[in-house]
Amino acid sequence: IRCSNAVYFNREGIEKNMKILTLGDIFGEPGRTALTSKLPELIKKKEIEFVIVNGENAADPGVGITKKNAEDLFEAGVNVVTTGNHVWDQKETADFISSEKRLLRPENLIKGSPGNGYGIFTSKRNKKIAVINLMGNVFMKKSENVFEAANKIMSKIKLKKEADYIVVDMHGEITSEKMAMGHLFDGKATIVFGTHTHVPTSDFRIMQNGTAYQTDLGMCGDYNSVIGMDKENSLKKFLKDPTSIKHFPSKGEATLSGLLVTADEETGLARKVESILIGGAFEERY
Repeated sequence: IRCSNAVYFNREGIEKNMKILTLGDIFGEPGRTALTSKLPELIKKKEIEFVIVNGENAADPGVGITKKNAEDLFEAGVNVVTTGNHVWDQKETADFISSEKRLLRPENLIKGSPGNGYGIFTSKRNKKIAVINLMGNVFMKKSENVFEAANKIMSKIKLKKEADYIVVDMHGEITSEKMAMGHLFDGKATIVFGTHTHVPTSDFRIMQNGTAYQTDLGMCGDYNSVIGMDKENSLKKFLKDPTSIKHFPSKGEATLSGLLVTADEETGLARKVESILIGGAFEERY
């Protein structure tokens, strides 16, 4: 596996640490194949202890997630799967999400939604990792105020008290909501990352008070596409071509896209961040 020529942000004196990998939206069969084929080796090579992926686009044709999809991701080494506005696009998800605690849905969905919006999980070395799944309000499905929901969770789960590490997936359309959420959690969470747009941003960094942040991780899918969908058919859609058909995933080699964070065991805050771009169209740039 060859990783991207990423820029590293370090704080001196790393001794005790935890490596947490976060990956963007798994998009259809290409994304699933890339993850199941590349993740086990990446975990071993980078000595990763905990893996979080957004799986809301894992099912074919790139919408929702099935029980089999989730099981395959867990088998490959994923610890927790987050979702977003497409969480219910596969009807079976509502039936199994309550029993599968490792699969989350946005915490600020309308009250009464099945499943959980956050949970506290255990790493290989018995460290407690809280994973929080949130969804933006602008240009997204109707949901409760995401910032009020975040504040409620922060009052319940505090870094180095209820959890050794806290990771937040902010699934949203606009950058301002994601950036604001990063600042809200800065110093109170280990990592805040954005998902949903399927385009990786280059602003990955450690924020002023120690939280690792990236506006969007991008997707684990074929980037020779239109956000994962077949590019020729997408162009027909935009051009109002009557021969266009329902969107379907681009079938080229997918790129694993995400962020690897090394966190300090004493503070629970980030010490180092590394962009992960493996395989597919992005790897050809290096």
